[in-house]
Amino acid sequence: MDWLGRASTTFTHAESPLALQKKDGTTTSFLEVCKKATPPCQLNPLLFNGHVQTMWTAVKEHGPQIYYRRKIFDADHKTYNGTFAVDFVVDPHKDVNESLPPRTAYFADESFTNLSSDDTKPMLIILHGLSGGSHEVYLRYAIEPLVTNGGGWEACVVNARGCANSQVTSGVFFNARATWDIRQVVKWAKKTFPNRPLFGLGFSLGANILTNYVGEEGVNCLLKGAISVGNPFDLELSNKALQRSLLGKHVYQRVMGSNMKRLIDSHEESVKKHTKLDLDKIRRLTYLFEFDREVQTVTWGYPTETAYYRDASSSDAVLAIRIPFFAIAAEDDPIAVQEALPYGEFQQNPFTVLCTTSLGGHLSWFEIGGSRWHARPICNFLNEMVSGIDLDSIRPETSEKVPASDWAVDFDPVRRKLLIRED
Repeated sequence: MDWLGRASTTFTHAESPLALQKKDGTTTSFLEVCKKATPPCQLNPLLFNGHVQTMWTAVKEHGPQIYYRRKIFDADHKTYNGTFAVDFVVDPHKDVNESLPPRTAYFADESFTNLSSDDTKPMLIILHGLSGGSHEVYLRYAIEPLVTNGGGWEACVVNARGCANSQVTSGVFFNARATWDIRQVVKWAKKTFPNRPLFGLGFSLGANILTNYVGEEGVNCLLKGAISVGNPFDLELSNKALQRSLLGKHVYQRVMGSNMKRLIDSHEESVKKHTKLDLDKIRRLTYLFEFDREVQTVTWGYPTETAYYRDASSSDAVLAIRIPFFAIAAEDDPIAVQEALPYGEFQQNPFTVLCTTSLGGHLSWFEIGGSRWHARPICNFLNEMVSGIDLDSIRPETSEKVPASDWAVDFDPVRRKLLIRED
């Protein structure tokens, strides 16, 4: 059946999934909400495997027309300081700023100051993939039904530092464990829009960051739910899987490495000012793992790139999640590989459900006609959570607990190996 583009879907979950109370007074399970949200996965049969699906993303397309206004946030972390850009979805405008991605302009100071509201609209906070930004086509496809034509949602994209034509103003870039910016934006959103239910959506590297963030927050997470799409989860395992195949190393690793080198080059003056990176050496690199060795280890203090991968992986963080968490992945994803999916962790945590499709590639899921399948379960899930579920009834501290050990041990699934000092 896969050869005809009809992918199978599989759900991995705890034996007793989280019970949810519906607004009509009845109860359902988190698993049933995820299954109901997931339509049949019928993809373009001409894009017959994960490699072809993934490579088709290189075909340039305009995609949905989403408009943004940008606000530069000053980081509130003493060590991970500097600034970062957040793009807010807004009504169509004709403002042009050639220094920013298409359809993106800055907020006027007065407009942003008056942005606060007591409305109850649901709000989605989004993290993009490696070296991407709010302009990415896979992201715009996913949010278009929510934010256009009366979809009813507000949304913003937290751009990774230096991405989407944002400036680098400190000596540290983003990494897969850098959760401080998303944490700051969620706290800001909760304060600015106190009545809005907040949700998170992450893609690829952004999904890894989001998973780490939600796990770190645990019962104190301010989000009502989160979705992870194309998450590599175990970065060391994914890296090794890419390196041992011809396409993995010489296509995907090379392309991602080239993208990161271009990102560094675009911020040459800032890099020279704020870091001790060897730009000439970086320009001679070929692969992503080489980039991580020369950049992530130097700027963050990891001894090796594999130590960084182990510390930044989000597979263990799944165990610490205490909000409804829906993960979507393709089993033929050549970048976020199937062997890195933490099936056991999802089976242990009733707050989590993993949906895998047998086809789809990396953030691809191209349907006949060019639309993207992943947009449908994302939107269906978010709309069902808001319209059908009593969100106030979800209380992590009193809900089903993740099974504990009979031994006198303390396993912390989000314990960091790299400690960031704040003074």
